[in-house]
Amino acid sequence: MATKDSATIDLSISSTLAGLMDSYRKLDIPLQRYLLTILLPATVFFLVTIVATVVFDIPLFIRAPIPMLGLLIFATAVFFPKVQLSQRKRQLNNRFHLLVTHMTVLSTTKIDRMEVFRALAEEDEYGELATELGRVVELVDTWNQSLDDACRRRAKQVPSETLSDFFERLAYNLGAGQPLDDYLISEQDMIIENYTTVYEGTLGNLNVMKDLYLSMILSMTFALVFAVVLPVLTGTNPTATVASVILLFVFVQAGFYLAIRSIAPYDPVWYHPEEYPSPIEDRLNRAFAVGIGLTAVLVFITFGGRLGISPITLDTLVPFWSPPPLTLYAAVPVTPLLIPGLAARAEERRIQGRDEEFPSFIRGLGATEGAKQSTTSTVLKSLRKKDFGALTPQIDNLYKRLNMRIEPASAWRHFTAESRSYLIQTFSEMYLVGREMGGDPKMLGELIAENMNEVLQLRQQRRQETTTLIGLLYGITAASTFAFFIGLQVVNILTGLSLNLAETSQFDAGALINTGVYDIPLIEFLLIVVVVFNAMLSALMVRTLDGGHKMNSYMHFVMLAWLGALTAIFTKWMVSQFLTI
Repeated sequence: MATKDSATIDLSISSTLAGLMDSYRKLDIPLQRYLLTILLPATVFFLVTIVATVVFDIPLFIRAPIPMLGLLIFATAVFFPKVQLSQRKRQLNNRFHLLVTHMTVLSTTKIDRMEVFRALAEEDEYGELATELGRVVELVDTWNQSLDDACRRRAKQVPSETLSDFFERLAYNLGAGQPLDDYLISEQDMIIENYTTVYEGTLGNLNVMKDLYLSMILSMTFALVFAVVLPVLTGTNPTATVASVILLFVFVQAGFYLAIRSIAPYDPVWYHPEEYPSPIEDRLNRAFAVGIGLTAVLVFITFGGRLGISPITLDTLVPFWSPPPLTLYAAVPVTPLLIPGLAARAEERRIQGRDEEFPSFIRGLGATEGAKQSTTSTVLKSLRKKDFGALTPQIDNLYKRLNMRIEPASAWRHFTAESRSYLIQTFSEMYLVGREMGGDPKMLGELIAENMNEVLQLRQQRRQETTTLIGLLYGITAASTFAFFIGLQVVNILTGLSLNLAETSQFDAGALINTGVYDIPLIEFLLIVVVVFNAMLSALMVRTLDGGHKMNSYMHFVMLAWLGALTAIFTKWMVSQFLTI
């Protein structure tokens, strides 16, 4: 059994080292330059920190973090190629499905297959995928290789298994003489399945991260509660211990936020064209200005009133709480941020409605154009009378622009700008380019509708995962705040109890409990900082996972801040009712 376990460990270590060495070979810069300019200085710095810790006669709490800083820099330099390779793989997988759909659309037109690769290589929207296609084009144009040889060569270099497998199969079929369009159309089902597998695998990884996040935050919560309560018995400085645990708490939450951000699939909901302003942006900008303005006013009233600067104080705003609890000083000023948050959420619901209607619209448009052999404007004249839900006004405006003899490309760009949907913009651009290059409208409509329906189904799974995460974050916020302020209120009651006991000469309260070391308002302030920071990062996690507008995070930030504030108030009241004698 021991031999089997040790063999497994050795295999795991070997595979890790092999993966690390492979990432060094696939660096964007020459390996020798990376070793001399980054890895070697990081190693020297790490050794210097170790020597400095041994040589210099300084207090231990100052010496201890020095080699840890050196180790952090050294580890970052060692594993940076692995992280960079992982990021490249994620970028390649994120838009692979859209790229192949776009390639299929272009392949069904009358252009040469190399022109398909050249056109996609110039699409900045595809990022790293466009770069890879540009390398294929360079191998063909500069080094006079055949397209199948170039694809086979790049298949051995790309970090994404999905793209590598696609290049290998494409090279084999092109080498066998199969046309590009026949191959891509026949491979649509497999490509969709591969994309679905990658997407669902990412959501599965997020599930693991949620479980790990829950366990780590609960551990940090217990640590913080112990840091608040234990100095009663030990007599140590509670402010220093609480501040230390809070710093660790912040690092853990920030680390999980970065991890979720790196794992979450890139699938934005919004489309933000700078050259085509929209009433939607105007409404959001006005809501944002109102929310920020009212927040600034409440900040002045809340803190200015406490400092004696403002004639209106928080007591005026919440007369039923006198004096107002300290937690309300964090929750009340940020409340107006609900205005832009709710406005963005409402607009996002409309965008999701347009996304759901677009496959039916593009399928009907393509089928009718193919059957009648007429222009898009003529087809839209009858098609716009049908009910396409939230997308109907945009379809009607598209018909009006085309009927006014506006250039089709400009009319479609206005259509996508009005819809403000990333998917509608992407697939509309594919349909427009395919039609301009002579593609079959019925085939284009069916192809685009099928692929977009698949993306919408995956988005539905993503929304379910987001809903689960929201419930988890709200539950953690309530539970951790409850634990924080139970500990604080118990210490606060013990402080009052020790003062009462000190009035009698028969008992020395200081020999049993050490309450004189506590600065209760300062510790309560530190706990409120944790609650606010938790609300901010939790809101950012939700926004990162759902792929929505940045203003969506404002709504969750305000609600989490109020949940923490009300939980703290209720906890202090409840503990006082049960423990006060």
